[in-house]
Amino acid sequence: MLLRGSGTAGPWGWLTLLLVACAARASEITFELPDNAKQCFYEEIVQGTKCTLEFQVITGGHYDVDCRLEGPDGAVLYKEMKKQYDSFTFTASRNGTYKFCFSNEFSTFTHKTVYFDFQ
Repeated sequence: MLLRGSGTAGPWGWLTLLLVACAARASEITFELPDNAKQCFYEEIVQGTKCTLEFQVITGGHYDVDCRLEGPDGAVLYKEMKKQYDSFTFTASRNGTYKFCFSNEFSTFTHKTVYFDFQ
């Protein structure tokens, strides 16, 4: 599994990238998501692979984030707003880079700690 991260997480972005680099072979990551920030992760997936994204907000505010998953063509496969936790399973319809993002852009003062597992 190759996870890459990017986002507008300010100084926490580097910490997230460091965590991703250290856990590149793992499927579980816990990261800080500052207020008014968005953090995206990328995964190269082979067509026909069954995948599951699970996440949970473990600290912060009302324990909620927005989550979005896009296929290599930019098509939205999953989108939920202000969720504390959820799970989504899909089968990759094509080879390519899949993108999943967590957003706390609706919060103006509360950062969150988010755990996710991507298999």
